[in-house]
Amino acid sequence: MFFRRRPTLPAELSDEELLLRYRQYGDVQDLGVLYERHLTAVFAICRRYLRPDEDAQDAVMQLFEQLVDKLQKHEVGNFTAWLHTTVRNHCLMVLRARQRTSPDGGPLILHFPDATDMESAASRHLPSDDPDEAASTEARLRHLEHALTELPDGQRQCLEMFYLQQKCYRDIADATGYELSLVKSYLQNGKRNLKRMLESYPTDAAS
Repeated sequence: MFFRRRPTLPAELSDEELLLRYRQYGDVQDLGVLYERHLTAVFAICRRYLRPDEDAQDAVMQLFEQLVDKLQKHEVGNFTAWLHTTVRNHCLMVLRARQRTSPDGGPLILHFPDATDMESAASRHLPSDDPDEAASTEARLRHLEHALTELPDGQRQCLEMFYLQQKCYRDIADATGYELSLVKSYLQNGKRNLKRMLESYPTDAAS
């Protein structure tokens, strides 16, 4: 007597097994389960770059649609690391598109300062097709995200609103309730502290 083997449910598979099965059979349900496991992290990354939250939510959905095609074409080793890089690059491209369509056509400003010039750093760190440059960018992004978490709340909040959301001093003061002089102080001290922390990080992308 032969028994029909029950198909393994997606929830019972590891990330690697789900990814392999999706590449083999193209069942979007497998990809959906895999993506849902990482949804909290994906949304958190999107919120760092895109405001309001509705824009971050749109990015989360757009990313899933991209993965349907990308993961059929590209072999991925470490899915978590690859996904986080893909999410960041997508958000950077969204911001780049905003800059191209902005009325003033000004330079793209992200909360991605380097040790030399906070205002112009973003234009040098957009996604690259060069694997070495992409790896270096990923390392700098990790350093930046860690450095931001180390800043006092007021400095971090003002930096993100000024550089990411491109709010003026008065708008930041109105949104946070801080005095205008305190906003300026938080920005000045935050830039100095962030620069100091980033200078202390290794420059090797593998670090």
